[in-house]
Amino acid sequence: MKIFSYIRNYCLLLCGLALAACDSVIYDGEGDCSVTYRVKFRYDWNMAFADAFAHEVESVTLYLVDGQGRIAWQKTEAGAALASEDYAMTVDVEPGTYDLLAWCGTTDKGSFLIPAASRKEGLTCTLRREHDATGAAFCADDLDRLYHGYVQQQVFGETEGVYTYTVPLVKNTNNLRVVLQSLSGEALDKDLFEFSVTDDNGAMDWDNSLLDDEDITYYAWHTESGVAEFEDGVADEATSALSAVMADLTVPRMMTGHAGTARLTVRRLDTEEIVLSVPLIQTLLLVKSYYDREMSDQEYLDRQDRFSLVFFLDEDQRWMDAYIYINSWRVVLQGSDL
Repeated sequence: MKIFSYIRNYCLLLCGLALAACDSVIYDGEGDCSVTYRVKFRYDWNMAFADAFAHEVESVTLYLVDGQGRIAWQKTEAGAALASEDYAMTVDVEPGTYDLLAWCGTTDKGSFLIPAASRKEGLTCTLRREHDATGAAFCADDLDRLYHGYVQQQVFGETEGVYTYTVPLVKNTNNLRVVLQSLSGEALDKDLFEFSVTDDNGAMDWDNSLLDDEDITYYAWHTESGVAEFEDGVADEATSALSAVMADLTVPRMMTGHAGTARLTVRRLDTEEIVLSVPLIQTLLLVKSYYDREMSDQEYLDRQDRFSLVFFLDEDQRWMDAYIYINSWRVVLQGSDL
């Protein structure tokens, strides 16, 4: 009997030690005293106000920064796992309070460089660019999609359970489709036009603000010609067809502080004549009120990542600057500074 009593008391002692070592509250079905940290990512800072992370982001690099600005932990994940609606990155770090910083997107083209760093201040993101014979910087690529996320002062607790944190993302790349449409019906040759955007926005700091940079010219990475034919009397001015040239360009983050520097230009290659030259950011903001009058200019530029601009040319292939179409909205330019 004594031996059985000894075994019973020993078992009770072990149970007591286990209870003392673990909190009595069980989180998410965990009962083994473990602590698990998970980080999810959300991209709903778009015009649909819906989370598109699983559909758009293919690579994630997450950094945890301690109170002294040091990078305490980092990890990169990519591939099919990110397409799962319940995707979360498991974080292995000591309990404490951390800032979470993320650079995400695609990496197929290697458009952006994020250097190895030991401190938060080193986590910049720079566009890879080329330089011509004069030293001028340029880029003629369809850039990788780029997203940035940052949240401060997240407490990684030491009590057993599963802790889940969420990092919201902002998209830093924008696709522009520029259309030149001839109202005379005369066919337009795509090889006669050069489309470009110039801005000094190729370097982003750890907080997603723009760093000082050289002027970069972004050229169209795709152009095409097209003709839309109409039945007699359908088209304006009784024309039977409308000819157009379309160009696609991709540029990094556009910010209101660069409204005076970012410029869209279309040039004829045979005559060197400037067909049109407009301040890009000011032009895009002309239609913001159609979407949300309460939205700030910067929020609109961050949420709206695809822009379509249609310019009309007369019979001499000169821009008719009375109006343009931006994202299907007709904008009358009378009295504007464009």
